[in-house]
Amino acid sequence: MLAVFVTLNMALNLYWWIIIAAAVFSWLYAFNVINSSNRFVASIGDFLYRVTEPVFRPIRNLLPNLGGIDISPIIVLLAITFLQIFLRTSVAPMFGVFY
Repeated sequence: MLAVFVTLNMALNLYWWIIIAAAVFSWLYAFNVINSSNRFVASIGDFLYRVTEPVFRPIRNLLPNLGGIDISPIIVLLAITFLQIFLRTSVAPMFGVFY
């Protein structure tokens, strides 16, 4: 059972960093710091968009329009943190797993 919790925690950590990368990439793209016509840069942007957009879209639909500010990554990061703490403190001890 420990393997399940450790694997889930690692997957949540990986998605955390993907969200951070997507946010930084969107800032760099918005301020024209990176060359958007470069194929490699475009493929990274497409990957980050495809991985994060299915999670961000429902949250954006629930939030009011804040102009140009998108706080959906912050909300997802808070949800991931809550889920990790919940798994570590509430679910894992019920199965006798302590990590």
